[in-house]
Amino acid sequence: MERDKSWLTSGTFAALCGTTKETLRHYKDVGLLLPAHQGDNSYFYYDVEQFYDFYAISIFRQAGTSLEEIHRCLERQNSNETATLLREQRFRLEAKRKKLEHMDFVLSSALRNLELGSGPDMIPQTAWFEQEHLLALPAEELEGLMVPTASEDEMLIVVLERCRKLCDHYGIQTDYLLGAIHPPVNRDTPGEISHLYTHIKGKTDFPYYKEKPAGRYLYLCCRGRWDISTGYATLWRYIQEQELEVTGDFYACDLAGFILNSVEKNAVSMISVRLDG
Repeated sequence: MERDKSWLTSGTFAALCGTTKETLRHYKDVGLLLPAHQGDNSYFYYDVEQFYDFYAISIFRQAGTSLEEIHRCLERQNSNETATLLREQRFRLEAKRKKLEHMDFVLSSALRNLELGSGPDMIPQTAWFEQEHLLALPAEELEGLMVPTASEDEMLIVVLERCRKLCDHYGIQTDYLLGAIHPPVNRDTPGEISHLYTHIKGKTDFPYYKEKPAGRYLYLCCRGRWDISTGYATLWRYIQEQELEVTGDFYACDLAGFILNSVEKNAVSMISVRLDG
């Protein structure tokens, strides 16, 4: 058959589709996308309309559909079966999207925390903090889940298990980096822990939600130590000396977490409280 001028060579068709001749050859060999024509020279050619066939195949492939499923779908041309396959792929893509969103949330949170923790050790500073969303577990509730003689590791297990169960139940994403909320005894002195918390991706309507409001905060980083009691004392003394007005709760949080905290020398924590006005 003499070649028509509208027929596309495999190289031209591959360039149009943004793929390679090797991919087209593979699709031809498995019977997925056959060239529309064969010339007298024994070369194979494609019609431009086959671009849409290739595009459909590429969309299915990017969604994780096997070549066998695609072949069956294109061969049967059954709208109900195709709709079922598309729904399955959308379900898979939604699951992947949620995983990627969670990964982005965790990595962004870790990067922000490490950048905050890179500042001077035990030196009070001020900065604007954006609003943060928290899953806050009441200390009294956690105490009720623990035996009186529980070790620190056993306490951590209880807290993490409770966070995981709540996140699974409510479909919430968290980075599992833990912090503590200290309501003030008076305006400038932190009291006992009222809640342990972990950051979550966004505002949500559930019983354990708390918001750390946006504002200008006084904060202090504690590096290389698990015990941050000296950090509280340093921050409180600075507030007194500078005659600062603070408002709301005091927050203490882990900045290094699973990335660096395998040994005490790598520990990084931050204490912060919002400045009044």
